Parts: sequence; structure tokens; C-alpha cells
Amino acid sequence: MVSGPPLDEEPGLGALTLPGFLREVTERYSTREALVLREDGADGREVGADGRGPGGRVTRWTYAELWDRAVEVARALRAGGLDKGGRVGVLMTNRPEWLAAVFGASLAGGVAVPLSTFSTPPELEYLLQASGVSVLLFERTVPKRDFAEALAALEPGIAGAAPGALRTARFPFLRRLAMVGDPPPGGREPGGAVETWDAFLASGRDEPPELVEAAAAAIRPSDPAVLFFSSGSTSRPKGILSAHRGVCVQLWRFGRMYGFRPEDDVRCWTANGFFWSGNVGMGIGATLSSGGSLVLQRSFGAAEALGLMQAERVNFPVAWPHQWAQLEAAPNWDEADLSSLRFVDHGTALARHPTVTSRWYEPGHAYGNTETFTISTGYPANTPEEVHAGSSGVPLPGVTVKVVDPLSGAVTARGEPGEICVKGPTLMLGYLGTPLDETLDAEGFFHTGDGGRIDAEGRLHWEGRLTDIVKTGGANVSPREVDEAIAAHPGVKVTQTIGLPHETLGEVVVACVVPHAGAGLTAEGLRAFLRERLASYKVPRRVVFLRDDEVALTGSAKIRSGDLRELAARRLRDG
Repeated sequence: MVSGPPLDEEPGLGALTLPGFLREVTERYSTREALVLREDGADGREVGADGRGPGGRVTRWTYAELWDRAVEVARALRAGGLDKGGRVGVLMTNRPEWLAAVFGASLAGGVAVPLSTFSTPPELEYLLQASGVSVLLFERTVPKRDFAEALAALEPGIAGAAPGALRTARFPFLRRLAMVGDPPPGGREPGGAVETWDAFLASGRDEPPELVEAAAAAIRPSDPAVLFFSSGSTSRPKGILSAHRGVCVQLWRFGRMYGFRPEDDVRCWTANGFFWSGNVGMGIGATLSSGGSLVLQRSFGAAEALGLMQAERVNFPVAWPHQWAQLEAAPNWDEADLSSLRFVDHGTALARHPTVTSRWYEPGHAYGNTETFTISTGYPANTPEEVHAGSSGVPLPGVTVKVVDPLSGAVTARGEPGEICVKGPTLMLGYLGTPLDETLDAEGFFHTGDGGRIDAEGRLHWEGRLTDIVKTGGANVSPREVDEAIAAHPGVKVTQTIGLPHETLGEVVVACVVPHAGAGLTAEGLRAFLRERLASYKVPRRVVFLRDDEVALTGSAKIRSGDLRELAARRLRDG
């Protein structure tokens, strides 16, 4: 067992409620740009003063404008009867209204519920029912989705209800819906229970702003702040309720972990959905806590992303591994001017771009979960290799970590593997529908289901999901270790190692690989590469090559394990 220093010794913490966080950064950075969104083809070309032109429409908000827009949302929510603790669903891509909606819900005393824009209609039905939102603020269209049509199909009563007066057995708590965005070409204007965004905001104009101020001031750090859902890589997503303190500790903490200062003028590009807690901490937290600007992209497109980075002089990109590879393969990769990039990890594709000269190491040696609203252990940016030693870092302030035997629950000796358990100030209030005493052990620790060990220096080493460990011929193989070796091959774009049943070995190690176009990878060539890097029993006996479109990713870039196992087994069976 190992603990970090007390939380009150952590530097850089400010207000520990979301209204307090937004107020504090607004007072510090009022006139600075907080966010920008270029729409309709941001390609790096100039736009006119009216925000239109070859580069598309542009929205820019200062910190003061972000505060004002969040207050507008809060007034509309209060005017519609939202009480303290009422849940507000936010089903949007990364756009200014997402931040206004989430902060606005907190200013009104509510609980923000970010929902995944990757949701299919059945998934959306489940999320709305499980979350119990009374208000849904949604974006009309996202790639491959028309949520107005999807919602009307799920609940036909939406079409006939008056705004704010929905009554439906399917969604018994949902009363009000408001929509951002124009109808698609040929599409219908919203009607029935669905308000336009302008009408929604207008409904709060008679709500006294001092009541919003009073509601925000009444929020306590221990109150529920947000309800996030897990990525659902192995089962239905779990609803995870977090307190204001847990969220805000991480918003302030990420700025410190990255080492950002106001004079760095951080400009953060991200296209990863803010409905994942990691993107909120890394993107929103690290940027706003240091007075930077969010360069938003509603959905990821590699060519458009490079154009945004050039046009907006981005210096801090936040992406997932599969997106780095797509950026490097984009048609405008060679022409893009990315010389502004400064806070880009040396191991990513962008750091290898010919116009990038910065050499920087992100605080990537970290471990966390949605249940702890991101990181529990870690090291700050630019930590030397001899300090982190390839680990997942040391416990952060207020955090205690133990590793236990999964069967007996006994704490293991230093260096011995087991299940990682954590407790600390950012630990969730609980799962929806599950009593907390059924989630935590008698000492208040959350058992993560992840395997790992604590070394002699007190560093945590994550070794993958316990359920993912492949037991082959009596030996345990960590898929993560195999994947790290495979990823070192220049021809590999995406990899995930799995175990499949075997008559004599129990399980056999199988590598599922998406190669780069034209890489000419062969199974035997990859196995020969791995034999130089792994013990023989860890080298995959079978290699399955897949296309990009055959690998189903969750929004946090996790591969859906069950789908992958089925696909790999079928491919091997069919030859």
C-alpha cells in the first residue's frame, strides 16, 4: 500500500465546485479567448470579419462570454423548473454550447449528464432511461446521426407534446428537450416538445440572474456534479456519479501536471468527445485552468484537424493513438504548417512532422479510471525516464493505492502482482443503481479490476485488465505487454492482443492487427519481429489482420473486446 501527500499540500487548487471553477477562471482571464469553433470546412484559409468565408463560420468566446452563455442556460433551466440535483442530459459534439450547457447545469444547481454522440437509438434509449434526465439538450445532427428523428422514433409522443410538457412512460422523468443546430437539407423544423436553442434561451430571460448566483453559491464540493457513463467496451455502460470536488480537483490538477502557465498561451485542439471524463480533464481542465483556448472540432477528420492546427496556431493537441496514425496519413500532411506545436509528446506522429521542432514529454505515465474521474497516479510532464521507469506513476495528493490478491483480498508484497485498488478525493459517489457498500471494500477502496504491482520505490505498474490476462499452457501473458511490442513495428497502425480458447493450452495468444496501408505485413514476419522482443510463450501463435472498418472502437479509443473476439474466432475458423 502506498499513499500520496495530503490533498491540502497540492499546489494550484482553486474553487472546488464547477460554478466556483468557472467564476475563478473568468475573473482571472476575462477578456482572453476561451474557445473557438470553425465550422463548414476549416482548412486554414482566412475568414471575413463576419465569421464567414472560405474557411467557414467561426465562433469565438472569451472567458466572460463563456460565463454569460452558461448563465443564460442556467436561467432557462431554472425557468423550466429545474431543482437542485435535477439531471440535465447533454448530447452534443465538442462545440461551445456543450460547455455552456454543462457549466450552466451546475450554475442552476443541477447535475450534468454528458451523453455519447456515438449512441445508436437503442443505446440512447438505455442512456436516457438509466440516467433519469429531466431535460435533454441535444445537437440535431452529427455524423451518421439525426437525433431529432431518433428521439421521435423512440418516443412518438414528443411530436404532440408542448415544450416543457412531455409526459411519457418510456422516459418517465424527461420533461423538456431543446435542440442546437439547423435541420438537415430537406429535414423538418423541430416541433412538439422540442424547442430551438434560441427559444430555450429566451425562456429564461425573465429569470432573475441573482437567483442563479444564489443557486451557484449554495453548491457544496460534496454535492453531485456530473454523471458520466463508462465506455462500455465489455458490457452496457455504467453510470458513474461524481462530486464537484472530485471533478474540480482534476480540472485544476491537469494544468499543474502539464506544467501550463498563463504566459504559455495554451491553444488546445481536440476532437475527442467531452462525454469521456479523460477529455474533460486533459482538454478542458488543463486549458481553462491556465487561461488557454480550446480549438474545438465537432467530429474527428484528419485533414480538417491539420487545417485547424495551422489556422489557429495550436500548440497542444489532444488525441488518441488511432487518430495520430490518421493524421500522419492525411492528404495535407506534407503541406501543413505545424510549427506552432509545442506541447506534443515526442512519441506521437505530430512530433515527427518536419515543421515541428519541440521535444516535450507529456505526463503519460499515469493511471486512472472514470470512477476516479481520471488519474489517481502519475508524474508531471517531462519527468526523466530514470524517475518514471516505465511505470504508471506514484499516488497523487490525497490518493492511496493498494494491490491485493484477487481471491483472498490480502495486500500483496511489493513487486507482487494483484488487483489495483484506490481511494481518494476524486473517487466517485457511486454507480447508478448500486449501493456504495457493494462497490467499495471495508476500508473504502474501489477494486478496479485492473492488474498491477507496486515496486520498491512506490511506483504503480499497470498490467492490464485482470479479465484480459491470457492463460496459455499454465503461463500468464499480459496483452498490454504484447501490444506494446507489436506497436513498435512501423507497419502496425492499431493492435489488440486477445486470448482464444484452445483444447490443450487452455488459451492461445492471438494478435489482431490493423496494418498501415502498403506496409506489406505478414503473420510470420510480425512473429519474427516479436521473437526478438518477447519470451517465446508470449509471441502470438496466430495473427489476424483486419481493416479499419472492422475494428469497433468506443469513444475513448478502446476496442470492443467481445466484438473483436467474435470476429477473430470467426476469421480463424473460416481460414
